[in-house]
Amino acid sequence: MLSKNNNNTYSKISTGEREVIKLQADFSQRSCRMTLSVEYTRIDGMPLHLHIIEPEQKKGEMNNYPLILFIQGSGWMKQDLGVQLAQLSKFSSRGYVIAVVEYRPSSVAPFPAQIEDAKTAIRYMVKHASTYHADPNHIILWGDSSGGHTAIMAGFTYAKHEFEEDNLVDEKSIKAIIDYYAPTDISEISLMADPELYLAPDSLIGMWLGGVSIIDHPDKVIPTIPMNYLSPDKQVPPVFIIHGSVDTMVPFYQSELLFRALNDLGKDTVCYKLEGADHGGSAFWTEEIFDLIEEFLSKYI
Repeated sequence: MLSKNNNNTYSKISTGEREVIKLQADFSQRSCRMTLSVEYTRIDGMPLHLHIIEPEQKKGEMNNYPLILFIQGSGWMKQDLGVQLAQLSKFSSRGYVIAVVEYRPSSVAPFPAQIEDAKTAIRYMVKHASTYHADPNHIILWGDSSGGHTAIMAGFTYAKHEFEEDNLVDEKSIKAIIDYYAPTDISEISLMADPELYLAPDSLIGMWLGGVSIIDHPDKVIPTIPMNYLSPDKQVPPVFIIHGSVDTMVPFYQSELLFRALNDLGKDTVCYKLEGADHGGSAFWTEEIFDLIEEFLSKYI
């Protein structure tokens, strides 16, 4: 039984009853909110969407946060935008607005449609930055696997405006690229891969290139290689690279190719080899990895 005190609080009377347990509120963490399926463009009747994650605004705050465009990997086919939402929300709570980008699958539109769509998504988010409390002057491109390739290509070609019809964003606003185990030279992958997966016209890569075999059309591979857009006098965003040591889909040396090219040209980059990790998985989404990403980003935003 409880008894009411003079100050209108309650205290426990019987020692045999359970007591209320007091907890100290922790206000150091932020929750997030999501706005799902925001249509950012429509191409030939096909709508393309964003899932947008925002850190909460605490009472009295009107913060704008760095903007991350995350491009979900899918072998350049139809994406499942929800795959990494839970993990990305954890990172968003550190103080980032994250827009997960849907692009046209290669079965509908081959290369370079995915890069064009990523750039359209960037322009949309810049235009609507205030709606989602994003800072349009601090943009980060992030992607995993094929989405990582798209993020790299969008970042490396932004200054020259390849693969886009118009540009409303200053390339200096793109502060960094986060590359999770992206393919960087598909001709090299194909040399040691299952032909049915990569070499045939109806394979993932064959479809991405327009339904052709890369053996018969090596010319179509050249514009897909990010390293071909690097030069000593060309500025590109700093690149954070992480890749599993036992990746069975995209071998680790694919990241080494990019890292060495950037390093040789004196570009800002860092590369982590995640020992024992395959192609994706929970090991890439730990707080320790997030700390490494934030340490890298803190130099540029």
